[in-house]
Order: sequence, then structure tokens, then C-alpha cells
Amino acid sequence: MVLGGVLIAVADADVQESLGYLFARPSDFVGAAWDAVYGSYRAMFRGAIYDFQAETFTRAIRPLTETLVFSVPLILAGLGLAVGFRAGLFNIGGQGQIILGGIFAGFIGFTFDLPVVLHVTLAAIGAALGGAIWAGIAGVLKARTGANEVIVTIMLNNIAVYLIAYLLTTQAFRLPNSPFPKSPDVPADSATYPLLLGPSFRLHAGFLLAIAATFFVWWLLERSTIGFEIRAAGSNPNASRTAGISVNRVVVMTMVISGILCGLAGSAQVLGTERALTAGVAASYGFDAITVALLGRSRPLGTFLAGLLFGALKAGGFLMQSTTETPIDIILVVQSIIVLLIAAPPLVRAIFRLPTPGARPRSKAAPVAVKEAAA
Repeated sequence: MVLGGVLIAVADADVQESLGYLFARPSDFVGAAWDAVYGSYRAMFRGAIYDFQAETFTRAIRPLTETLVFSVPLILAGLGLAVGFRAGLFNIGGQGQIILGGIFAGFIGFTFDLPVVLHVTLAAIGAALGGAIWAGIAGVLKARTGANEVIVTIMLNNIAVYLIAYLLTTQAFRLPNSPFPKSPDVPADSATYPLLLGPSFRLHAGFLLAIAATFFVWWLLERSTIGFEIRAAGSNPNASRTAGISVNRVVVMTMVISGILCGLAGSAQVLGTERALTAGVAASYGFDAITVALLGRSRPLGTFLAGLLFGALKAGGFLMQSTTETPIDIILVVQSIIVLLIAAPPLVRAIFRLPTPGARPRSKAAPVAVKEAAA
């Protein structure tokens, strides 16, 4: 946040102007920098947590609900990628898996006419199935042929982007008589996640699904046999094979679980927030989820909290841009700085061969060995 404040100050026009006479009146520069940083972060707080300038209580707490809305797909997709990271798999295909989940959920939602609970349940299951199929392709190729999952999932992302663009031009998916590539709306009375706080807010039951998914991933990784196999294969696949664990089976199973969670993130967009299928249904959630999983150290609770943080950055960034004219790209820069600072400590230790904090110091060589080495 401090480094982000520096960038906000540098991008401010008043700060740039005061730099021209910095040594004559340094107080102008300090004041302009403070106003820029304080005003931006103040606006971000109002847009993400609580708008203390709002006229009604409903409008005052709406920013917090928007933060939760933005955090839902980040948490679900982040949990999916975190499961892959724990198994030593770099699933970079969250974007494509979210898109496939949205396609399946949207098609079931606006095509069929079913009872209320059954309809939304089947649409959510369809979203999970779509994500599982898309991630399972990479898992099978990794297990059967050794194909690099990073390359495969990136290519599947591109295929998914063009697939949804094509589908929205077909009669089965496109809204009739609409100039925009958009599907028919999902029926609000049967196939959407119910609103938790009424029609004045966009917060839907997808947030409860994200909480449930967090507990499920914790139980899966920490309390189940499957989770033990996932963690073992991620720590040392050779030792896992020696212990009788089928690493190939774990790879496929892990990618399927990861795809299920990412597919549910797509359902949160189609059945909860947007309530229709569009080409931008995944936005940048699939890539932001990588940062969320990294910031959460691939742990369920950490990923959940990181999703809330990035949801707040997204929600607050819009008001910050509109009220202070701070570029919205600053938010992306702050997210990138977070990733850089996460990667920096192990990178610095590797470059300078520094010991890991808390690790045992290397034992000193015996005198005889020292003499032999010297000789």
C-alpha cells in the first residue's frame, strides 16, 4: 500500500507541477503528495467498506456488499488454483474453466423450465461439470503424456475465449433481436442465486457457496485421504510413488477438483451477478485468482481472506477513479506489487544462498573431512 501510494503521488498532476519548484517550496510538494494519496485511499475506503458521505444507511453499507460480490469468483477460483498448487500443479487455466462453467450454467439456466430449487441446483452442477471437463483435459494430458500443464491450460484459455465468442453468435445462445453478443437472461425466479439482503443489494447466495467451498477445501486437504495424497504428490512425487500412491491418478483428480471450483466461480457470475451469459463473463478473475492463491499461500483461509482483499480493491477502485481521477491501472499495479513482494523473499534467498528463516543451520564438517577437503 505504501508503494502504491508513491505511484499515486507520482501520477498526480499537482504533485508533478510542484516538483518544478521543489527546492523553493518543498511544503507544496509534500502537501500535494499527501492530498493525492490520502484522497485516493479515502475514496477507496468509501467504495469498498463504508461510504460515510452517503445520505442513507443502505447506500452507506452498499460498498461492503459490493466487495463481497466481487470477492465470490475470486475466492472460488482461488481455492481451485490453490488445490492445484498444493499438488505441485500450476493450473493457469482458471480463466477458461470459469468461462466453461458460465457456459454450462447459462445454457441450463435460460434453456430449461424447472422448479425453483432444482433449476438453480442443476445449473450450479452444470457449471462445476463444465469446469471439471476443461481442467480434466489438461490433467489427462499431464498424466498420460507428461504434457506441461501450464502450456496446456493457457492454450485452453484461448480456446474457451473464442468458443464463447462463437456460441454467442448462434441461435441457441444469442438473445433474439439484440445487437450485442449476449444470451437471454436467466430466469430470476428459478435459476438464480437468491439475494441475501434484498433487491437493494447485489449480494447473492454465491457468497455462502464460497464460504462452504472454503470449509470443504480445508477438510479435503487437511482431513481426508485424498488431501493427504495431494499434499504428498506435491511435496515429493517420487517418494509418493514408492509409498504406493498413483501420482497420475492424483494429477487428474486434482485438476478435476480445481476445475469444479473454477466452474462454480463462473456460476457465481452467470447465476448471481450478471444473470446472463456474455463474452466477458470471466473478466480477469481467472488471472486474479492466481494472485489470490499465491497471497493466501495456497491455504483455504488465506485464500478466502486474499479474495476479500482483492474484492475490496476492485470495488474501491471504481470510486477512487471517479472522484480523484486516479488511474484505475494503479489498482493493477498494487496487485502486481503484492505478487512481487510475495516472490521476493525466496528469490533473494536463492540468489544470495541465504538460509530459510527457522531452518536448522548446516552442521560443521568434521575436522578429518576438512583436512581431506583441504588436501
